Parts: sequence; C-alpha cells; structure tokens
Amino acid sequence: MKPTWEGVYPAVTTKFNDDQSLNLPLFQESIAKQIDAGVHGIIVCGSLGENGSLTRAEKIALLNAAKETIAGKVSLIMCIAECITAEAISFARECEQNGAEGFMMLPPMRYKADERETLHYLNKVADSTNLPVMLYNNPLAYGNFISIPMFRELAANSHFEAMKESTGDVRYLTDIINELGDRYKILSGVDDLAMESLVMGADGWVAGLVVAFPSETVVIYELIKQNRIAEAREIYRWFFPLLHLDIGNKFVQNIKLAEALTGMGSELVREPRLNLAGEERQKVLDVVAKALENRPVLPQI
Repeated sequence: MKPTWEGVYPAVTTKFNDDQSLNLPLFQESIAKQIDAGVHGIIVCGSLGENGSLTRAEKIALLNAAKETIAGKVSLIMCIAECITAEAISFARECEQNGAEGFMMLPPMRYKADERETLHYLNKVADSTNLPVMLYNNPLAYGNFISIPMFRELAANSHFEAMKESTGDVRYLTDIINELGDRYKILSGVDDLAMESLVMGADGWVAGLVVAFPSETVVIYELIKQNRIAEAREIYRWFFPLLHLDIGNKFVQNIKLAEALTGMGSELVREPRLNLAGEERQKVLDVVAKALENRPVLPQI
C-alpha cells in the first residue's frame, strides 16, 4: 500500500530473545496490535527499532516478518540510516525487492556532512529505487540539519514526499509551511510536541509511545483531525508524562519498558544498550503505574 503520509505511524521496536537473537513472533504480535488499534502505517528499523545495532540480514528479516503481518492493511516503511552511500543504495534496492513500500531516510550517519554532501547523498539514494521517501530531520540526535533552503532544493525530486520533523522546535513547522506550502507532508517526530504540531498543521505523527499505548495515540490524532480539540487535549495531558519518555539518550529502554508493562512487548534491548536499572528504571515504573491508574475512557471517533 502506497503511503499517504497521514495519520499515526508507529516506529516499532525490535524484539529480542534473552540470547540477543531476534524474537520475530513477538515482533509480529506487536505489529498486529498496532494495526488493530487503527494506525495508518508501520515504520521498521527506525531509531526506536535499534537500527544501528542490527545487521543488514536482520533488517531484511524484520522487513519480511512485518510484511507478512501487515498483509497490505497499512503501509510498510523501512528506515535507511547507513554510513556509506553505496551501502545505502544497495540496501534500499534490497528493501524494495522484499516488499518495502516507502522509506524514512536520514542524512549520512556518523559523518557531519555539509549541505552539498547531504543533498548529494539524499538524492542519490532516493533515486536508486521507485519508492517514496520521508526525510528525517533530527539534528539534535544526529548532527545533520536539513534547512528550509535544502528542503526547497530537494523538492525538485519527486521521490521526496514527506518529512519527519524532529528539530524539537514547533515553530519551525510553521516556517516550513509558510515557505513551502503543501509540497511535503509533515509528520511530527517528537512525541511530546505531537499535539502542538498537529494543531499547527502537521499531517501525521511518527510515534514512539504508541507501541505501548496505541489506542490513546490514534484517538488523539483522530480527535484533532475532527477539530475536537478539548477532548484531545484532555487525553494528551494525561499522556504527557509518558510522552516525555521519548526524549533523551535512553528513550529506547524507556519505551521498551513501558511496552512490557502494558503487555505490548518486551523490555529486552540489544547490547551495548542495557535494560534500565536503579533510579532510571523506577522512574519509568512510577510514570507508567500512575498512567495506568488514571487511564482515560476513550471517546468514540
């Protein structure tokens, strides 16, 4: 299914066994639960999916498992976050051959490319397949910033249909819309700025805590699109302490623990990450426990 780049797109976590091998049955089970909750697409091997800790063969195995589970119900998006241009091109082509329906693409990884290098990389990789691309702009985490003039230049390439806006400054979204109009679909990539972004015109939400709380995430999105802002705000305020777990160096561990506590997955991460311990773990336990104690009754949408 061709992505519309509208709605809720979970960046699903990668599930592991105790021996660090992939737990594909649990991975597929979690995707099925997201689809049942009404999400609009699935993103595999994003940052939350521990992309940098996976081999290429594992990424393709996850892609194939996701494709089997999704079975055409929603769009299947694969993340490209490679360090070498030739490897990114080869990987993109392999993903297309294995059923990916779009890409979420980061600028070059591990190297702080300049503007010319970034544009060259993005265009060259995007042009290697026939699939649409959502550009991932997250300078705080990855060091490479896609500016509005760069987005304007990239607009000449029809592969680039959307952007994941993760600068952390909701004002930038309005600047983008003022400068570029509706050329790109815009998806909020920061959980605790999602409602603000959607109200200000974002088309969708690349979500993290959705893996633990899918129904609440989808309802917030749908209420905003129906202009039922007061109802959305009430749920969003309840959700906000949980959404803060998406921020910081250990957001993967935070969200995976929340996922486990809600019966939606497992907290196991791949080394060098380690499961949370001590005060860090207790903080997440407390936040999730309070949220579950006060979990709202969701309205009809």
